[in-house]
Amino acid sequence: MDKVVLDIETKNTFQEVGGRELDKLEVSFVGAYSYNRDQYLSFYEDEMAKLGELLKKTGLLIGFAINYFDVPVLDRYLDFNLRAIPRLDLLEEFELAAGFRISLNILAKSNLGEGKSHASGLMAIQLYREGKLEELKEYCLQDVKLTKDLYDLIRARQYVYIPDRFTNQPIKVPMAISEDVLPATLF
Repeated sequence: MDKVVLDIETKNTFQEVGGRELDKLEVSFVGAYSYNRDQYLSFYEDEMAKLGELLKKTGLLIGFAINYFDVPVLDRYLDFNLRAIPRLDLLEEFELAAGFRISLNILAKSNLGEGKSHASGLMAIQLYREGKLEELKEYCLQDVKLTKDLYDLIRARQYVYIPDRFTNQPIKVPMAISEDVLPATLF
């Protein structure tokens, strides 16, 4: 079975759908990385069936906040239960290790020396609305790359650095990730 790193972008915001109504958000783009193929993959909104074929062969879905956002939004687009696939959510893993949440951008900058291409996820919605689909693709795939690189780094060294909120000095946070004990998370 494949391991897939996943990130989605939406056409609309929480404010536009009346609050945190994940089932009302619409997917504009999905970026993925397949470990079996060693390849980054792109899926626009009209390619969800193609994405579904990839995910049906996935034994582990990896992402950043995928349990809170990506999977609940994407699930309704697929003809199978996406929530049944075992998942590793790097945000949840970090929160378990450190006791608080942190952004992908901060983790990436602190550990990979690079960050997100845009400061806010709202930029993806703007890119979609302006018809800048190639820029949307690049934006999303950059997040996939950062998530993949963080996952690989954590698996290799079992810790991350974060900046101290007062001194900005690096603090080491142990993070042991084991794929052997990852059931499908229920939410």
